[in-house]
Amino acid sequence: MDISKEKRVREVMTRGVITVSHDTHVSEIVKFLVDEDISGVAVTAPDNEVVGVISEIDIIKAFDKDWESATAEDVMSTFVRTIDPEMSLRKAAGIMKELNIHRLLILSVSPAPEIPIGILTASDILKASAQ
Repeated sequence: MDISKEKRVREVMTRGVITVSHDTHVSEIVKFLVDEDISGVAVTAPDNEVVGVISEIDIIKAFDKDWESATAEDVMSTFVRTIDPEMSLRKAAGIMKELNIHRLLILSVSPAPEIPIGILTASDILKASAQ
């Protein structure tokens, strides 16, 4: 058994979730992704609920749009898969494979279960497996 596959998500996830408001212009998001050297952000509604995610591929899909007027809401993926921080990397990787996605949002289990506390990307899993 490969011990790294049995690690918990909380052990390798990127803590903190970078979010943008649903009305943030795509041009701002592109600049932020480049400046921070990240591949995606969570999108929040006015009540701070996560309503979508934007990855680099979502930006590429919107390449022909006017980035100055298009907003996060216009280009985001509304399918957001969330997981528990206690899930094993093996199970998280299985979810990514099954759903053909590259990132999972981790929500707190207490006190407020709807608060995003981290993100797990395919890169995080690979790095943990290489150690």
